[in-house]
Amino acid sequence: MNNISKELIINVTSKEILIALLKNKRLEELYREKNNLRFSVGDIHIGKVKKIMPGLNAAFVDVGYEKDAFLHYLDLGQNVLSLHKYFNKTIKEKKYTNTSDFKLEPGIEKTGKISEVLKSGQNILVQIAKEPISTKGPRLSSELSIAGRNLVLIPFANKVSISQKIKSFEEKNRLKKLIGSIKPENFGVIIRTVAEGKKVAELDQELRGLIEKWETAFKFITKNELTPPKLFLGEIDRTVVILRDILNDSFTSINVNDNVIYSEIKDYVKSVIPEKEKIVKLYSGQNPIFDNFNVEKQIKGLFGKTVMLKSGAYLIIEHTEALHVIDVNSGNLSKSGKDQEDTALEVNLISAKEIARQLKLRDMGGIIVVDFIDMGDKENRLLLYNEMKKFMSTDYAKHNILQLSKFGLMQITRQRVRPETNISTVESCPTCNGSGEISSTILFIDEIKNHIKYLCENTNNKTIVINTHPYIAAYLTKGFFKSLRKEWQKLFKKKIKVTSSFSNNFLEYHFFNEKNEEIFI
Repeated sequence: MNNISKELIINVTSKEILIALLKNKRLEELYREKNNLRFSVGDIHIGKVKKIMPGLNAAFVDVGYEKDAFLHYLDLGQNVLSLHKYFNKTIKEKKYTNTSDFKLEPGIEKTGKISEVLKSGQNILVQIAKEPISTKGPRLSSELSIAGRNLVLIPFANKVSISQKIKSFEEKNRLKKLIGSIKPENFGVIIRTVAEGKKVAELDQELRGLIEKWETAFKFITKNELTPPKLFLGEIDRTVVILRDILNDSFTSINVNDNVIYSEIKDYVKSVIPEKEKIVKLYSGQNPIFDNFNVEKQIKGLFGKTVMLKSGAYLIIEHTEALHVIDVNSGNLSKSGKDQEDTALEVNLISAKEIARQLKLRDMGGIIVVDFIDMGDKENRLLLYNEMKKFMSTDYAKHNILQLSKFGLMQITRQRVRPETNISTVESCPTCNGSGEISSTILFIDEIKNHIKYLCENTNNKTIVINTHPYIAAYLTKGFFKSLRKEWQKLFKKKIKVTSSFSNNFLEYHFFNEKNEEIFI
């Protein structure tokens, strides 16, 4: 029996939409979308070729972004000549032609030149393959596709492809024959993993809907003036796009704090999984939605430079222009008394699992170098490599993992199609008139608690004294009958005292024993 709870928490603000995926209350994925984003992956634009670059075998195309978009020859798609002919014919004749009745052009050569296909000033249909990142404009493709929940429609192709994640040979054959029998001429189809077990009526309805979407866009340009750059066919709302890709029967709840998005999601879920309509709920609580579901606290703990792990180990994540560097540190585990090799393996395996999670959460792309703790045993290094591959097996982005070098370094390359998710976790210092910054206060108490737990379990001190700033001391001792100090004292079965000094910085603290000797961690 599957006891995993999967929740989607959607926080809609005036500027952006934050979408958090929780598994058993633990943050697994975080999507951050601007409300006015005009260049999402999947959007199809009418662009104008600005410049042909023979040396790069590519072209720069104006799609309305501040920087010209990049289109390489290899991203044109084999059927680009058919697309151009059909597009130009529709514009010239101001009349819609049924795609199934259109005579296709021969496919282009893989080793051809872009100057043989495109020319400056030409209007073309292109799709956003990679969103604008940093100083770069969007990356484009002319191999257009229109994605649905179960199927992806590819105009001017006739091939039926199927997801490799469907393992059953019989099911693959059934789906291929089914789609092959109902799809019109001049349309290719990719069958997605979620189509497994679906009946012909459901797939036929979706296929008709995708074709209608394509036809409606072309019928529109026969009746309206064409002034590129212009959006030709936009993806549906980003929230629904994410739902389309991840939603299945295992979801237990979807909470959203916006009426409009709530209605859109409810309608979508009703159309694809009617029995799950009731899991969509409109949040109207007094606390912010991310606070209520403990998402904000997790974000603060996961997106900083330092990521603490429950074991006492921690990661340091640094970003440079060319790559990301992750340093694995053993922290308190190095003092556990275990054999050094065993400790290194334990810390590395715990860290590898968190690193795989971090790459997805932050959508880190390019080259990632992980500095694991050195291990002398070759079998342990191989075990770590295999476990890392397993932890990253559910990652939607294309990636490649190399085995550890003799210096304990692991190199990972990971594709990124959207800007990396960066969230500031520092706050203004309340004791310096907002002129300074401190690490997140939401995690500070947990940090002290974890250190006290370690001291109580690994030292023989009868009393643990916390010396901190008076503001923090007051917070730890507030409430005569129920304070955090008393709660921890009861939990860890040790005497805990709190003292204060204005000489401490706001988030500075020290530990002492009953002899007033400082305990260093």
